[in-house]
Amino acid sequence: MAGLVVGLIYLVLLVIWVWALIEILKSSFKDSINKVIWLLVVFFLPVLGFILYFAIGRAQRITN
Repeated sequence: MAGLVVGLIYLVLLVIWVWALIEILKSSFKDSINKVIWLLVVFFLPVLGFILYFAIGRAQRITN
């Protein structure tokens, strides 16, 4: 049972990580270097990276 819970937690974290990467790739940023930096942060620091991106990085995007 514990293995199932751990597996579900990993699955949820994986989905959020992929969602953050896709959102970064599809978005335009005020500075083009910000896109590269956020991709690197989210890719190399998966859990901390997507938390930081959703807390800070989304404000750096260009909204239509």
